Order: sequence, then structure tokens, then C-alpha cells
Amino acid sequence: MKDLSLLVWLTQLGLTTALPLGGFVLLALWLRDRFGWGNWVLWVGIAVGLISAIDGFITSLKALSRITKSKKDTDPPAVSFNDHD
Repeated sequence: MKDLSLLVWLTQLGLTTALPLGGFVLLALWLRDRFGWGNWVLWVGIAVGLISAIDGFITSLKALSRITKSKKDTDPPAVSFNDHD
């Protein structure tokens, strides 16, 4: 079950980096074609997409780090042979 939760986090990490970049590029292409703006709007879309993708990547890594730290803290300590009752 632990592997499944890591797979979910890996998927979330991919989506938080790919979707903003793709979405802003598609929005910039639509604005360029719809309103006849120049290619500068495409470069702005790429820049904003990269910034938001990097922010999503960092946020996802911090959340994953918090989850793994909290799981390590909740595990009971191991019982050695001499500590049995």
C-alpha cells in the first residue's frame, strides 16, 4: 500500500509541473491567434508556465517531505530482545 501512495504522489508531481506549463502555452497560442497579438505573448506564456511549474514542483516536494517525516515519527520504536516482558 505504501508503493501505491508513492505512485499517487509521483503522478501528482508530474501533473503539477506539466499542466501549468502546457496550459499557459495553450492560452498564449489562443490569445495570439484570437486577437492577432505577436509572438511575444507566447514567450510570456512560456515564462509564466515555467514559473508556475517550478513553484508546483517545489510545493509538491515539500508536501512529500512532510508526509514522509510524519510517517517516520509515528512508527513505534523497535523492541529489543531484553525489553520483552
